[in-house]
Amino acid sequence: MLTTTERCIDVNGIPVWLQGQGDELILMLHGWPDTRALWDGTVAALQDRAICARLTLPGFESGPPVTRLDDMCQLLRQTVESISPGKPVTLMLHDWGCIFGYEFAMRHPELVARVVAVDVGDHNSGALLRSWGMKEKLSVAGYQLWLALAWKLGGKLGTRMTRAMARWLRCPTDAGSITHKMNYPYAMQWFGTAGGFKGASQIRLPMPLLFIYGERKPFMFHSNSWLKQVAAHPSSSVQGLPCGHWVMISQPNVFHALVRAWLKVQTTHQATA
Repeated sequence: MLTTTERCIDVNGIPVWLQGQGDELILMLHGWPDTRALWDGTVAALQDRAICARLTLPGFESGPPVTRLDDMCQLLRQTVESISPGKPVTLMLHDWGCIFGYEFAMRHPELVARVVAVDVGDHNSGALLRSWGMKEKLSVAGYQLWLALAWKLGGKLGTRMTRAMARWLRCPTDAGSITHKMNYPYAMQWFGTAGGFKGASQIRLPMPLLFIYGERKPFMFHSNSWLKQVAAHPSSSVQGLPCGHWVMISQPNVFHALVRAWLKVQTTHQATA
């Protein structure tokens, strides 16, 4: 249960919620088909040691129907500068939050001290594409194109299609909160909507990274070579858990223990540097 008072600020029309105490600030970004509520349990687990900031991605509940990659990075820059002026933050990312968050961290490394990423790694690398067999490639294209089409169709039909796919993927999110509006990143990916992701960089983060992923999935969202690169960094770490895509929901105790332990080490290193 959340115990400390939550406050809200407005950043360029987007509500940003802050809760917790401490010198560290963690900005949490969710993915499909979630909202800031994805991180409720994580905020409860970390609020005694950090201020946790959350927002729902633009368009997922309100705001513009689609947000360009450049505009998303601009929003995240404005958010960090508003909630942590003069001090870099920790990013905590999941799913599409990883894709937007990685790009932001690489464009503005001075604003990001470290990254905790969940289940999506080198999403746009040739190594990942080569790691998928034909079955995996067809599976990825199948569900993503379905969601992209649902976004394009919109309305009640688009939402029914989206909720049907969420059930098929065993998404833990309450179906009543899921709509076709949440699918626009898939339209960006497959239709090039709002410029797509052609401008996205290959994932090479200059700051420490904790990468946690679910091992029990029909396909991975990272390549083995990328895992080795992350693990080889002296300040970074990789951990697989026996669950699916929504790691923080399926394995909350283990997930939160891993995050707390890693953040403690990072804070100690920073204090003695």
